[in-house]
Amino acid sequence: MKKLINRVEDVVREATEGLVAAHADVLRWWPDPLFVYRADAPLSGKVAVISGGGSGHEPLHSGYVGVGMLDAACPGEVFTSPVPDQMVAAAKTVDGGAGVLFIVKNYTGDVMNFELAEEMLRDEGLPVRSVLVADDVAVEHSTYTVGRRGVGGTVFVEKIAGAAAEDGATLEEVARLAQKASERVRSMGLALSSCTVPARGVPTFELADDEIELGIGIHGEPGRERIKWEMADALTDRLLQPILEELALRSGDRVIAMVNGMGGTPLMELYIVYRRLHARLSALGVSIDRRLVGNYITSLEMQGVSLTLLKADDELLHLWDRPVRTPALRWGDGR
Repeated sequence: MKKLINRVEDVVREATEGLVAAHADVLRWWPDPLFVYRADAPLSGKVAVISGGGSGHEPLHSGYVGVGMLDAACPGEVFTSPVPDQMVAAAKTVDGGAGVLFIVKNYTGDVMNFELAEEMLRDEGLPVRSVLVADDVAVEHSTYTVGRRGVGGTVFVEKIAGAAAEDGATLEEVARLAQKASERVRSMGLALSSCTVPARGVPTFELADDEIELGIGIHGEPGRERIKWEMADALTDRLLQPILEELALRSGDRVIAMVNGMGGTPLMELYIVYRRLHARLSALGVSIDRRLVGNYITSLEMQGVSLTLLKADDELLHLWDRPVRTPALRWGDGR
């Protein structure tokens, strides 16, 4: 294992410290229990939007803390859920008196720990709601989940909810919009290679030179099937077809699209995938009204790609376009 780390046990803390030092204009952090939060938090009268999960998926979640998105994020150890103490401490730090929304990826550990944190905060009188993201169409159940995994759609839900909260929406309205985005977003990914968790020191799984894992999870979980290598257009079609079926897209529909790298995929290859995605959707009469191409939810150094489509409408597009200023996303007044 060759990685740019010091001690394995310090990886997450040192990475978080570096992130905040590099983006001190928008971020602050607390080392124990570990969480990252907005530099201007708490904001009186604003719903606080909080997410979190295992590290190794950067820029998710800490990279999306800032104006127009998350108020705080709780990073766990690599591929390991954060603990309730982190969520509780983060919520108390950023609570502006209008309540807290948790955005939770559907992994057993995340769901359990966020539910415990929600119970603890409610016992103290703090209004809390949760929205679950379960957008992966590849498999119904996986190593870490009951039901579908929460993957790239998390970025979309965090942006929509964050914009609504920034605009002064109530807790109930922010939760409604986050739930709407969660219900209208679907994803699927593939791996060309495995990744190596620092604490293990060996690849999570093995792939032959001519093999691809189709429908991979962001922790290296097994996918839908292992197939022989195919060219980029054919692989893009394999990822896109189940998403099209799930969203029942037809001519005249609009989407927000994301072609996401898993951490080790060159941007050149991601644009080749986007080229095919754009051609396929255009042929169907589906308009890509907004798009992201790059690394937005990764799996350490895994080579691979995922597609995410959100079936959009005027309400969701308006919230997507609202200004955002975080380490990983910046547009509008946040540029």
